[in-house]
Amino acid sequence: MNNRFTTTDFELTHDAFGRAVLNTTDGARHVGVHPVRGFPISDPQRGIGLCTSEGTELVWLDDLAQLPADVRSAVEAELAQREFLPKIERIFWVSMETDPSEWDVQTDRGRTKFLLKGADDVRRLDRQRALITDAHGIRYLICDPASLDRYSRRIVERYL
Repeated sequence: MNNRFTTTDFELTHDAFGRAVLNTTDGARHVGVHPVRGFPISDPQRGIGLCTSEGTELVWLDDLAQLPADVRSAVEAELAQREFLPKIERIFWVSMETDPSEWDVQTDRGRTKFLLKGADDVRRLDRQRALITDAHGIRYLICDPASLDRYSRRIVERYL
C-alpha cells in the first residue's frame, strides 16, 4: 500500500467494536489500525505512523498540527488510549541495598510500587527529563528531577 497520503486523503473512524478504522480516498478500508509515535519523548507531536495490528505502516503523518481537527482528535484519542506513561511526582521509598530494587512512588495517575532491575533502567533523556523502565517494561517519566522534593531528587540523582 502506498503510504504517501496527504493529511486529507483518509479518515479515521471506529467500527461497532470500537476498533479504529482507516478509510482512504482510494477506497481501502483497514480495521484495527493504531498510531505509533516515531519520537514519543523527544517530539511527540511529529512523526506518527498509522499501522496495522501486524505493524505495517499505512500512513505517515509528519505533524499532528497539519491534520484537520476531527482527524487530529481521533488520532490523539487513539494515542492516549494506547500510550501509558505515568509521570513520577514523588518518590516515597526505594530499597537500594540490592538489585532489583523496589520503588514506591506517586505518579499523576496515583500511587504505585514497581521493581527496577538495575540502575541501567534509569536514564536521562535530556537536561530536564528522566525515564525509568520497571521490570515489566512500564515506563515512568520524571519531567524535571530538580522540581522533586529533596528525598526524591536525591534518589533520582543517585541513579542518573
